Amino acid sequence: MKPLDDRQAPRPAASQSTVISVSQLSKIYASGFQALRNVNLDIRRQEIFALLGPNGAGKTTLISTICGIVSPSSGRVSVDGHDIVRDYRAARTRIGLVPQELSTDAFESVWDTVKFSRGLFGKGPNPAYIEKILKDLSLWDKRDTKIRALSGGMKRRVMIAKALSHEPEILFLDEPTAGVDVELRRDMWDMVRRLRENGVTIILTTHYIEEAEEMADRVGVIRKGEIILVEDKAALMRKLGKKQLTLHLQVPLQTLPPDLRIPQLDLSADGTELVYTFDAQSDQTGIGELLRRLTEHGIDFKDLNTSQSSLEEIFVSLVGNHA
Repeated sequence: MKPLDDRQAPRPAASQSTVISVSQLSKIYASGFQALRNVNLDIRRQEIFALLGPNGAGKTTLISTICGIVSPSSGRVSVDGHDIVRDYRAARTRIGLVPQELSTDAFESVWDTVKFSRGLFGKGPNPAYIEKILKDLSLWDKRDTKIRALSGGMKRRVMIAKALSHEPEILFLDEPTAGVDVELRRDMWDMVRRLRENGVTIILTTHYIEEAEEMADRVGVIRKGEIILVEDKAALMRKLGKKQLTLHLQVPLQTLPPDLRIPQLDLSADGTELVYTFDAQSDQTGIGELLRRLTEHGIDFKDLNTSQSSLEEIFVSLVGNHA
């Protein structure tokens, strides 16, 4: 992996080749709990892939299995062509993992922690590279500080620096911004984009749907250990996202006329707005017919605007439909 670059270089076109292949993967723990059920998933090289799912859906188990931390009960995973069981060392060397839980040696300095992590993967010393990582993560001024003296957000940055220390081609971020402030979250988003521009494939799990909406190329949804959907983010929002037309009325209405009482049309509590929900992909949105009926009833509006469902609304709908 190339060092991170602060310059705003044009984003290279991502290769469509598969860098991670998961086939018929299942995991059943000794207790009998089945955390993963026949998961099939391909991750494309140099993409940002967001894995969404409720608590207990299997996100962390899936990541841990791909990274070789959890042994699969059945199925196969390959990382850049290397089987994670038969060729563990080669597969693991290509992966950087930022786990959900913070776990660092509290009495080591930031510099020593990152340098030691690089050595664990058999990489020779490269002070210039470690310096670049720490500067990109705003950790350079803290390089001699003991981990125990850092804030939670700074500890999270150290975890990312450790994951990048051996120059991996693939970076897993398990809830990377949990418990950090908005400013730090934005900094991490910028860092992830720079990593992708430099050829790194990013897989992240998150509870913050806006992270996926902001950053991801593709979105996968997992529920009860099963992948229920994988889709390009833009295509997903086009296919499943509903649009709403909001009409701001000239004169408030007390109630809707009987022939306008349809499921797609709602009157606001104060009677000043009509909200019409429609499928933007349909040839017949019904907007023309709605406006005609409003004219017939003498209902005038002074303004109108449209909005589209957010990824969060789509996610909630998907999980609800598979309950």
